[in-house]
Amino acid sequence: MDQFKQISTFVDVAAKGSLSAAARAEGIAPAMIGRRLDALEERLGVKLLQRTTRKIVLTNEGAAFLEDCQRILTDLEDAESSVSERSARASGNLLISAPAGFGRQHVAPLVPSFLSEHRDVTLTLNLNDRIVDLIGEGVDVAIRIAALTDSNLISVKLADNHRVVVAAPSYLRRYGTPETPDDLSRHNCLAISSEGSQRGWTFRHQGKNSIFKITGNMVCNDGEVLHNWALNGKGLAWRSMWEVGSAIESGQLVTVLDKFAAPGNDIYAVFAQRRHLPLRIRAFVDFLRHAYAQPDYWRYSAGSP
Repeated sequence: MDQFKQISTFVDVAAKGSLSAAARAEGIAPAMIGRRLDALEERLGVKLLQRTTRKIVLTNEGAAFLEDCQRILTDLEDAESSVSERSARASGNLLISAPAGFGRQHVAPLVPSFLSEHRDVTLTLNLNDRIVDLIGEGVDVAIRIAALTDSNLISVKLADNHRVVVAAPSYLRRYGTPETPDDLSRHNCLAISSEGSQRGWTFRHQGKNSIFKITGNMVCNDGEVLHNWALNGKGLAWRSMWEVGSAIESGQLVTVLDKFAAPGNDIYAVFAQRRHLPLRIRAFVDFLRHAYAQPDYWRYSAGSP
């Protein structure tokens, strides 16, 4: 049995949630879908799906394999589209969603350059900090700073990102430099709030990720405000490098607790899984990925106010 057909069937079943739905989409009997999955699992020597009469559930091995398969199929589709549409021009309207702070600093400034290269494209940029429903809201591409958890979507990594604890040199001169996360209890920590609840800060401590509760006299639900408070010497802030990189480069902010930094949430472009991705979407994702890959982008981009 064709190995590629087995893989594409596995991805379709995972996306649609049932063998019967995948069979209807292909116009074949569910038994044929089942035989392909059986052959795939036998060839790999591992169980990918737990199947019942009502639903299917990915095993741990299946979830990991699904991510690799989605990437392979996306790369193949991109390669085919690149050949067939090489002479075509991107056109139509793009609806882009991005987190407000990141979008202001690292998406909006790049839009004019993108549109100057693709003159038949128009673009709408929506900035908000909620997780949008791409299909329900008609969003072409969403920028997310987190790992993808929805197997029905495709993600393309745009750039690495990690979080650091920063403070102005003036603050550290007055109150000292924390040496371990436990020292944060003696510092004024500028906290981001979410629906009235204050979040802790995550560090790699004693071989595992641990959340440390922090306290301070200034809380805000807007990251840019926290950034400005930190610049003004009001306390410590836990911020993403995409936001504070330029301020660190210029010496306005200093990082602390670097050896306790936890793995970061990288930056992804996310779009709905579909066979024939419009050229305008692929062009925009490639444009961002290329821009962010430039060696000096994160040092000299508009990362500080």
